[in-house]
Amino acid sequence: MKAETNILNGYWGLLSNLAPDLKLKLIEKLSQSVHNDLLAKKNNFDKSFGAWSDSKEANEIIHDIRNARTFNREIELF
Repeated sequence: MKAETNILNGYWGLLSNLAPDLKLKLIEKLSQSVHNDLLAKKNNFDKSFGAWSDSKEANEIIHDIRNARTFNREIELF
């Protein structure tokens, strides 16, 4: 936490002498950046709950999965 505080204080030292209109533009850019970050995070979260999309019926998919199973019951020697 101390490192972040030092970084912020360093930036503030650089930016505190800016003209008010430049400070406002910087605020706009930072706000847009935060907004974009939050949207990207939300979109990634929403994408993780996507539904299965396929043109096959559920029973066909189940049938394909069961038929694709392979069983190897060979006992390996040590």
